[in-house]
Amino acid sequence: MSDSTPEQPKIKGWNHVPDVPIQVSPFFSWPPNPSRMARWIAARWFQITENTIILGLALLCWSFFQPSLETTKTLSLDWIAAIWLRNMVLIFIVAGGLHWFFYMRKGQGNRLKYDPRDLMHKGRQFNFGGQVRDNMFWTMGSGVATWTGFEVLLFWAMGNGWAPVLTWADNPVWFVLLLLLTPVWISFHFYWIHRALHWGPLYRLAHGLHHRNINVGPWSGLSMHPVEHVMFFSSILVHFVVAASPLHILFHMQHQALTASTSHTGFEDLLVKDRKQLALGTFHHQMHHRYFEVNYGNLEMPWDKWFGTFHNGTPEAHEQLKDRRGRPS
Repeated sequence: MSDSTPEQPKIKGWNHVPDVPIQVSPFFSWPPNPSRMARWIAARWFQITENTIILGLALLCWSFFQPSLETTKTLSLDWIAAIWLRNMVLIFIVAGGLHWFFYMRKGQGNRLKYDPRDLMHKGRQFNFGGQVRDNMFWTMGSGVATWTGFEVLLFWAMGNGWAPVLTWADNPVWFVLLLLLTPVWISFHFYWIHRALHWGPLYRLAHGLHHRNINVGPWSGLSMHPVEHVMFFSSILVHFVVAASPLHILFHMQHQALTASTSHTGFEDLLVKDRKQLALGTFHHQMHHRYFEVNYGNLEMPWDKWFGTFHNGTPEAHEQLKDRRGRPS
């Protein structure tokens, strides 16, 4: 199998370039295209995807590993520690599993791998000498702690009636629709938080730590400064206004935490018998880590297109980037 069609021009320096130009959500395009909208939803919700896998994990956690709101009314070390342990296991399985398969076992070789280089085994920019050890420390330390802290805050508030609670019986249509809209809200929040983090003082204080990863791997996604973790996960605070169930909270937080790992995998897709079976790392965000000034958001909302920072992966878009920078790149 070929990584890209032979006639497709590639930007210099990449091992693999997916189909370009990269497309953003059709829900923000004019004129409306119902057919493309239906395909967009089907590709994300009616096959094995990040969304459906994480929804399955959230349902599993909600059914078997979630304390009742009666329990969460009172802050207690036992249920808080259980949530922390649950999140630690989830990130270790997802980020650790992807890292083992793609980078330790080399289960796919370099097929569909964006960056031809290996992850860095040394580097003075990393606290612990190597990229993976550094990434694991920030992910499993500050990352899991902050993720857990926001969940505890919401479950405690919901148990005490300080955050509105939605049940299936209240409105089953809205219950389902809220799950579908969660990635869109996360996208909206992520763009603006990310732009703020590229402001000089915040970049030097916090976001520069994440950008140590010019070539990313699964552990890079949640490798952030504690200040960035707080900002990143703060999208969940919308549920102090918008009623939700514990299932929605779990899906929201697991979506943010776990897709941070999958989107930084560094490979476009998981191959099974030479067929693409699970979309993983996005070239859109991979370019942000190399070029810094493009693709601050993601594809659910086209903020980058609206504000002129969208790189669609084509050589033409790359020439425009080099012109803005005054060459090279």
